[in-house]
Amino acid sequence: MEDLLHSESKKTEPDPSTSSKIIGLTGGIGSGKTTVAKFIENCGFPVYYSDDRAKEIVNDNPELKTKIKELLGDESYDENDLYNRKYVAKKVFEDENLLDRLNQIIHPAVRIDFENWVKKQTKYLIFKETALLFELKLHLECYQSILVTAEDNIRIKRVMDRDLKTYREVQSIMENQMAEKEKIKLADHVIYNNANLDDLKEQTEKVIFEIE
Repeated sequence: MEDLLHSESKKTEPDPSTSSKIIGLTGGIGSGKTTVAKFIENCGFPVYYSDDRAKEIVNDNPELKTKIKELLGDESYDENDLYNRKYVAKKVFEDENLLDRLNQIIHPAVRIDFENWVKKQTKYLIFKETALLFELKLHLECYQSILVTAEDNIRIKRVMDRDLKTYREVQSIMENQMAEKEKIKLADHVIYNNANLDDLKEQTEKVIFEIE
């Protein structure tokens, strides 16, 4: 495992087409990474929300729609031809192979969208928010990476309160994500969101200062 982690720590060279440094931002469910992203924006730095863009792209890209329907069936889009997230989630949740194939369809389209976004940016630090930063090895394409994390019981309670899910439902989702201890080993900076918003904001600003 140490050899794997060591090899994965070798980053690619920065993209010479942009003078901006790309910072990867990630965190598991209930970690608070979206809140950290908003703090980063308040500091004047742009954030690309990969997960939100993916939700838009699956509805806007006709070629993508066709491929998803071929993989998961026509039910993957509803009567209004909008992405049926609930159906798709249920379909791929317990089928890792199916999930991988879906990701192979969606993520290249998101990558192209991100590259186009990068070309329009002028700030020296730009941030890429994505839940799968380490799983897809996207951190290797970033200058540095930030992980937002929190104790499991805190994350579970947040998601239960926010999404009205049961303890077991949230726990099941977390069990299907990369272990936090593995993410911590890979991250350049770790923000621990176990306290309050003031503490979270202070940690976020400190990390940005360290990167600068």
